[in-house]
Amino acid sequence: MAKAWNGPDGALKNDAGTRVVLTEAVGRVLAAELLAPIDLPPFANSQMDGFALAAKPLYSQPKTVDSVKSTTFVVAASIPAGTAPAPLAPGTAAPIMTGAMMPDGANAVVPVEAALPAVFPEAGEAVSLPETQPGAFVRAQGSDLVRGSVAITAGTLLNAAHIGLASALGATTLLVRRQLRVLLVTTGDEVLLPGDPRAGDALPAGKIFDANMALLRANLMQSGVEVVVAPIVRDEPHALLELLDHYVIKEALPDGASRAAVDLIVTTGGISAGAYEVVKQALDGLEVEFVSVALQPGGPQALGSYKGVPFIGFPGNPVSGVVSFELFLRPALTALSGAPAPRPRVLATLAHALTSPDGKHQIRRGVYTGPGFESAASVREVGGPSSHLLGALAQANALIHIPAGVTELQAGAKVEVWLL
Repeated sequence: MAKAWNGPDGALKNDAGTRVVLTEAVGRVLAAELLAPIDLPPFANSQMDGFALAAKPLYSQPKTVDSVKSTTFVVAASIPAGTAPAPLAPGTAAPIMTGAMMPDGANAVVPVEAALPAVFPEAGEAVSLPETQPGAFVRAQGSDLVRGSVAITAGTLLNAAHIGLASALGATTLLVRRQLRVLLVTTGDEVLLPGDPRAGDALPAGKIFDANMALLRANLMQSGVEVVVAPIVRDEPHALLELLDHYVIKEALPDGASRAAVDLIVTTGGISAGAYEVVKQALDGLEVEFVSVALQPGGPQALGSYKGVPFIGFPGNPVSGVVSFELFLRPALTALSGAPAPRPRVLATLAHALTSPDGKHQIRRGVYTGPGFESAASVREVGGPSSHLLGALAQANALIHIPAGVTELQAGAKVEVWLL
């Protein structure tokens, strides 16, 4: 899929990007490396509530509790966080709070719990502190990041930790890659959207509520894609062609070039061997190939382009569409744009026996339980192999892979599992 889809690849990886506010950057892909404009931390600060002092190097051999020496210091003015402290005078120790700036003349912190008494005395009073090493309980300036170093590399899929780091560096916006724009088309005379007035009193005979559009739209949006949802297309080839023509019109770019209004077309239904396969009928003879792959569910597939726009056709059964998305489109999106993150793949012990048709790579919905204190990871099937079982899909947190050629698995067998 990624190899066949050459259109948006270069444009996505080489575009100038778009700038978004920091709070909206989660799940986007960074377009250019973010350099640290400041040291992090920007100044040496205390790791503990304690006393800042000037420490001399100790001998390297371990010390027992009885051998730890104490020294009496005069208590200097307290240093709260957020202030610029005065230099520390020799022979004094300053009460300092966590995160507060270290004063000039101090190079270590002794936790308040180690003081005698284990409290913060008033300024001018005496406090007894054990000997300590220079640098103890001090966060050195630049110990996390040095100014000018790469904080986040280009191509990174941004998560909450990246957003926190960027905020700590003072960033209010980030430059991210343009999102792919995907046209999602559902076909079928039998399909109604929830809320359709025709189903106001009851669902008409022979009609079903749409699941494909909702399922695939949610998956695409979770994958960092901008989804353009088209009206449901009736089973008439000319209606599909008119709709596609409407959405693949060229839009002008600032540099005078143009591009299609969408980067990818995804359709559901209408690609099998029936009498009313609208997608196959409409695109027959064009640059679209209709194939049957050794996969269950999800055997019928279509791949190609329509007027220069990459095209993918998924089967109409909801679970078939989801499986097709997970196996074919989701990995391609990751390879081309950097988002979404790949699905974790693990080995798990099958909780019960399973059978599978010969010659088909079968995907079963499953409930995965991770390894416990004394137990290995396990997975059990939920529902069955049928591609209409949405209730089972909603319960599943994993996809169980049964390779082609494997017709029977016993309880306890190891299987590959993709975690959803």
